[in-house]
Amino acid sequence: MHTAIRFLKEGWEVIGFDNLNSYYSVDLKNDRIKEVLTVAQKFNKKFIFYEADLNSNIWTSLLEDHFDAIIHLAAQAGVRYSLENPKVYLESNVLGFQNVLDFVKLTQVDRFVYASSSSVYGKNSIQPFNEKEDCNSPESYYAATKKMNELMAMSYHKNHNVSSIGLRFFTVYGPWGRPDMAPMLFANAAYNNKAIKVFNHGNQSRDFTYIDDIVEGIFKLMLIPSFPIGADVCNIGNGSPVKLMEFIDEIERVTNIELDKTFTKAQKGDVVNTYADTLKLYRLTGYMPKTNLSLGIKEFIEWYKNYYKV
Repeated sequence: MHTAIRFLKEGWEVIGFDNLNSYYSVDLKNDRIKEVLTVAQKFNKKFIFYEADLNSNIWTSLLEDHFDAIIHLAAQAGVRYSLENPKVYLESNVLGFQNVLDFVKLTQVDRFVYASSSSVYGKNSIQPFNEKEDCNSPESYYAATKKMNELMAMSYHKNHNVSSIGLRFFTVYGPWGRPDMAPMLFANAAYNNKAIKVFNHGNQSRDFTYIDDIVEGIFKLMLIPSFPIGADVCNIGNGSPVKLMEFIDEIERVTNIELDKTFTKAQKGDVVNTYADTLKLYRLTGYMPKTNLSLGIKEFIEWYKNYYKV
């Protein structure tokens, strides 16, 4: 949603599709689409939305359009859910990605970016995580599907000359975020007097990256004069990991509400710490994410209060 809005504001026309599955609130997903349409109308730019699955025949319809760039951000998300329902991830993240690659090959679009994940690094990678790591020991099935995407992209470059950049996102948060992610769970607990679970007894850290920084990185990649030839990967994170308890403290500070915390053991598939080396992104685009946690949480809570009317 945020990416579509950024490109519309810059004068691009955007076509998007999503299967609007029920993994989390469909109402929230529909409200996102309304938000994009509002921006498109304001800037007098075309935005077309299709409700369709990656494994549907939508690709045939899209052949009628000309694309300057393809940004693939669709996937079945969630580390822990992948442990319970791996087939869903196979269908969306692997077979769905196959269809994206075939479409890029067929249309010969030379600017193709897709969402990988910081989860590909696993527990054995050296910190800060650098793109030169082999990443051969994923902790979750979700991470394995994202590593598979990178390998598939490499194969399509070698065999079909498809160039791509896989962006390894680091713990994205901000307005309109997923309800199953920590920021939304914590905000919901604060305003509804609920307890939160603090996994691994709070002994973990995340490289929390504000949504605007993610979108700006994507946008600037599309504007570089010469898009890299090959199948590359690139971290996109804040480059400054924050301890989970510090993140909770910031939520409490901005909401002025003390959260009821239940400390518990770590969950399967979780990595203790994430920390992005962002030098490669800077070399490619001249951009580095810059939104600090204090500002990011403030913006997120303001949106939350307005959207949920608290």
